[in-house]
Amino acid sequence: MTAKMLRPTSFDVAERAGVSQSTVSRALRGSPGVNAETRARVSAAARELGYVVDRHASSLRLKSSETIALVTICRPGEDRSAINPFYFALLGSIAEATSARRFNLLVSFQESPANFRADFVASGLADAMIVIGTTSNDAAWDYFGAAQASGLDFVCWGSPGDPFHWMRSDNDAGGRLAAEHLIATGRRRAAFIGPADSAQRQFDERREGFSAALAAHAIDPVVWAAAPAADRHAQGVAAAHALLAAHPDTDAIFAASDMLALGVLQGLKEIGRRVPEDVALIGFDGIRAGTLADPALTTLEPDLEAAGEALVAMALEDDEHVRDGTRVPVRLAVRGSA
Repeated sequence: MTAKMLRPTSFDVAERAGVSQSTVSRALRGSPGVNAETRARVSAAARELGYVVDRHASSLRLKSSETIALVTICRPGEDRSAINPFYFALLGSIAEATSARRFNLLVSFQESPANFRADFVASGLADAMIVIGTTSNDAAWDYFGAAQASGLDFVCWGSPGDPFHWMRSDNDAGGRLAAEHLIATGRRRAAFIGPADSAQRQFDERREGFSAALAAHAIDPVVWAAAPAADRHAQGVAAAHALLAAHPDTDAIFAASDMLALGVLQGLKEIGRRVPEDVALIGFDGIRAGTLADPALTTLEPDLEAAGEALVAMALEDDEHVRDGTRVPVRLAVRGSA
């Protein structure tokens, strides 16, 4: 008896054409985000394999869902209102870019194995998936790392690196801008405060750019590891107390994020240091809360509009966007704290 041959699938076509399964689906439905060369390669692979679209079975899968899934990673047990406002700002930019393409946005907040999910594209609920959120939920990043390694396809903001397709701010440039501004305003005893336990590269990149720019002026910064705490703000408060106790001559601080910087600002006030007269302070992220602080927070602002547009384009695999290592430009927003 002759064994029944298995019908080729879109995953087989994807492997033959050297693209993702979502690209096969979009190419075969004529999506304008797939260029003619890629569409031709997918069509040729489908013909070679004898792949024929089952129009009934694929009515939901092959036809565009016109939806992008956005996963926002949270801290376990975290109230949604306490999520870092940077991610809500980034979510808004992604929503705007999604709407401009006449797509819908499916938002999933995930915090623990009880609600981890990465199969939105494979299940036909979405055409593409983006992952953003806290860098401190190691279990979540381990889960999504394993999901991407297994073949589930998505792009991330600020991930640890391999195996992810990722985009980040130009962190090195931001660190250099912070250092050059502090030097130009006469500061010579600078410190960097960042998380001590993060596998995420963006904080290291900010520190490295900052340290390199200071080294060019023969300044060796103090690098202070913020101890684990309930959140970034609490880390900043504690770090300010500990840093100034150990290095009372510190006259400038570059904090790895705005939420950390706002905690540092509170900590400096608690120990009687004036900002910016005694200690200049710069953050990173450009969150709106920084403009409401007293004094208003000087910060590095990523171009979130560009980030939202590029993340959506990367997720949908528009041919003009690379899917690994994309950098979003930043600018220094000078306010009252430095």
